[in-house]
Amino acid sequence: MIDKLSNMLCLLVLATAFVVAGCQQEYRGQAAGFNPLADPNFVMPDYASGAIEATGGRQAWTKAEKLRVDGVVTFYQPDGSFCLTEQHYEIYPWSNSIRISAAEPQGKLIWELSEGMGQFSVLADAEQVCALPIPLSERRFAEGILYITTAPARFLDKRFEFRKSPDPAKIQGCWYYPIELVSCEVTETVPIRFKVVFYQSSDSSLIDMIWYADFEREEFLMVRGYDYREVERGPVWLPAKIEIFKTDAQGVLQQRMVKIDFYE
Repeated sequence: MIDKLSNMLCLLVLATAFVVAGCQQEYRGQAAGFNPLADPNFVMPDYASGAIEATGGRQAWTKAEKLRVDGVVTFYQPDGSFCLTEQHYEIYPWSNSIRISAAEPQGKLIWELSEGMGQFSVLADAEQVCALPIPLSERRFAEGILYITTAPARFLDKRFEFRKSPDPAKIQGCWYYPIELVSCEVTETVPIRFKVVFYQSSDSSLIDMIWYADFEREEFLMVRGYDYREVERGPVWLPAKIEIFKTDAQGVLQQRMVKIDFYE
């Protein structure tokens, strides 16, 4: 019981785990960003079109400058204990950014991720600090939430290219088309050290699973979304629940590490 209470106090001030770029006073993420859907003549790949239609449609995503949602977060520790906290999320699909905040007894905590795999910045009023109470990269935590909620927009990001497998794969009884994100800078002579794979349901076209494979750090994670629905404070559909699992190097699910239950 004492260990759980200690972990709870640790979690309440976890924001400094996201200190990579140092503190700053204003959020750099912008609601506006390059949105190719604003061009009525824009033609997108079939997998992107399917993902957009499955989560609200083209008109909804055209208007989706900023999404806001609150959630209860459960962190599951290897010893079987867990910690709870509440967080508020501001998600900017077209600038590929997210702001996560929490009002805790020690102060208001804010941490930000701009440009997806880019830069972290942190604001925190708390005097005591500690890292995430689970063996999970803080960077992946923020990216996982951003990518699973904005997958349709990510497919239209010109900084990357995507490769959809022609053959579906069966995962836990369901069929998915793997869609691999490939940096435009990757060449055949450069070994792949990091991989992101979006899994699109062959039935609904939803992107409800994303696999992160960091071969250099031996960190393998699966992010899953469940029960997609329209968000009251945003025009598109988001998952009602997100879970993050540790996997092996082949993507087989192992330990559940995080659960986030969104609420209006």
